[in-house]
Amino acid sequence: MQIISAEVLVSSPGRNFVTLRLTTDDGLVGLGDATLNGRELAVVAYLTEHVVPLLLGRDAHRIEDTWQYLYRGAYWRRGPVTMAAISAVDTALWDLKARAAGLPLYQLLGGRSRVGCLTYGHASGADLPELFDSVRDHLEQGFRAIRIQTGIPGLGSVYGVASSANAAAGADGVTSRYDHEPARRSAAPVEEAWDTRAYLRHMPGVFEAVRNEFGPELPLLHDAHHRLTPIQAAKLGRSLEPFDLFWLEDVTPAENTAVLRRVREHTTTPLAIGEVFNTIWDYRELFEEQLVDYVRSPVTHAGGITPLRRIFDYASVYQIKSGVHGPTDISPVGLAASLHLGIAIPNFGIQEYMRHSAATDEVFRSGVTFVDGMLVPSEEPGLGVEYDDDVASRYEYAAAYLPVNRLLDGSVHDW
Repeated sequence: MQIISAEVLVSSPGRNFVTLRLTTDDGLVGLGDATLNGRELAVVAYLTEHVVPLLLGRDAHRIEDTWQYLYRGAYWRRGPVTMAAISAVDTALWDLKARAAGLPLYQLLGGRSRVGCLTYGHASGADLPELFDSVRDHLEQGFRAIRIQTGIPGLGSVYGVASSANAAAGADGVTSRYDHEPARRSAAPVEEAWDTRAYLRHMPGVFEAVRNEFGPELPLLHDAHHRLTPIQAAKLGRSLEPFDLFWLEDVTPAENTAVLRRVREHTTTPLAIGEVFNTIWDYRELFEEQLVDYVRSPVTHAGGITPLRRIFDYASVYQIKSGVHGPTDISPVGLAASLHLGIAIPNFGIQEYMRHSAATDEVFRSGVTFVDGMLVPSEEPGLGVEYDDDVASRYEYAAAYLPVNRLLDGSVHDW
């Protein structure tokens, strides 16, 4: 089964996506997600100029060998651009192998370990009444776990809040009050102001109000988005302990994993991290010292299905579970890959889920279903996702950037 064609496809049905399509000499087609939010064209160039020429004529069945060839065979390793490109190749090869076998991909990963993958949705609001409306809307949609993000008094726009001034509009030009895609189409990133002390004062009251309104059973999550120092993160984790969070995510900048020791020693609130990690080496210290509870890396950015399965197996030794990143900057191809892996591994925890736009679902026809708060992968051979070139051609790439964060004195801050 030789690869005879490797195409890098760029489309923007509401937001930008990069897709790798591999075709074999027996007519099979495999897809991989190479989207890197705000840096999409860097991955396009890496794939087109440096990876595609190496794939033509290769045996598509040799998934592990191809992964090692692209990762270990290159002098320059790791990094988000490199790993997104390798991810796309690895995922497309798994798609091809499963299609050749006539089986849904999860069957090649060991079969089902569960009936579906529990998801959490994104509830947000500028104030408590709006937040409560968003929570109710997600519960009505069927979600059984909810991420809570809210406006901060004195700050005009806050990441994760759909009604914020800087929230990006959807594919139809309308900003939903319930969903939020922070990559805004513009010539340069928008800038948001940030006040950590105001945030730390405000959040315990938010979670107290949510618990009083929705009760003790609903799993609640929160994303700090790397904005805190270790001692600030420890303070937040401890202040939220009475409200029994499912997890507190990305409390400090991920580059210095050792600082999580300080957070861990001061709070029992479960910690999730890793959506910006892209190799198993990023996790070694965190796993061996049991400094985190959930792994956030997605298939799309961690080098593909092959290495992410290794990361999860490593995590399972320390009773650490998966919590895969899955907002709309992961295409339906990447989401499907995460679900096939998630339904098979023994240490699945939860899957992030934001609904894609109608335009995205037209370009990527996916067999994934949402039932009783869980996502279930397709039973079609492979990933169960097809790419529609005709529809994709209507949506050309448009520059879009994640925001830049500044403190009130104008200093650039972590985001």
